[in-house]
Amino acid sequence: MVWVYRYSGLGCAFAAGVMVFMAGGWLLDRVVGSFPVFMVLGALGGAALSTLSIYRRLETSRGPGEEPNEQGQG
Repeated sequence: MVWVYRYSGLGCAFAAGVMVFMAGGWLLDRVVGSFPVFMVLGALGGAALSTLSIYRRLETSRGPGEEPNEQGQG
């Protein structure tokens, strides 16, 4: 049951990363006066970086050479 909290936390971290970069793009759009170009780029960049961050967290939580069990837990 602990894995539910772990993966819920990872999902919230992903969403927070996307929202932070999207908000930064929105602010940059307001300053520059452009269409929501930077907001979309921020959302895509935040999604990419959040995915990379979550992947690294999951890989470092497993030991070297350790295979996940049938529930997908490391």
